[in-house]
Amino acid sequence: MKEEYLQSVQSLDDIINTMYNTISGPAGKKIDWELFKLLFHKEAKLIPSGKNNDGAISCRYLSPLEYITSAGQWLEENSFYEKEISRITETFGTLTHVFSTYESRKEVDDTTPFMRGINSLQLLYDQSRWWILNIYWTNESDQNPLPSKYL
Repeated sequence: MKEEYLQSVQSLDDIINTMYNTISGPAGKKIDWELFKLLFHKEAKLIPSGKNNDGAISCRYLSPLEYITSAGQWLEENSFYEKEISRITETFGTLTHVFSTYESRKEVDDTTPFMRGINSLQLLYDQSRWWILNIYWTNESDQNPLPSKYL
């Protein structure tokens, strides 16, 4: 692991901030996919959920590489800024669960986000660094507004 990458996984704040920062930036930004992959345990899953085209609730289970294949080109070609606006963390032993509320903007200085939602992360600290084991998320909608306790 590159020495500068090691700094990105030393604390819970580091790994979560790096996750958001890695996928955010202006159109044409070259995303550091090597760093992105290093945030995740080798068995990690990224699980987007929401309504499919038929209106049914569904989810997909993606490895970090499958996520890059699915969303990477769009993230690099479009201006996209996602940031955490609230966090609730629960830890028991080696198990850490984070509800990370996010806002997404098309430009860094946009006053109104075009999307909000919650990332539910399971993380592990293995005595040397943090790992994202799973990230499961859903976006806010008119039928599913964000509860005030997560803002």
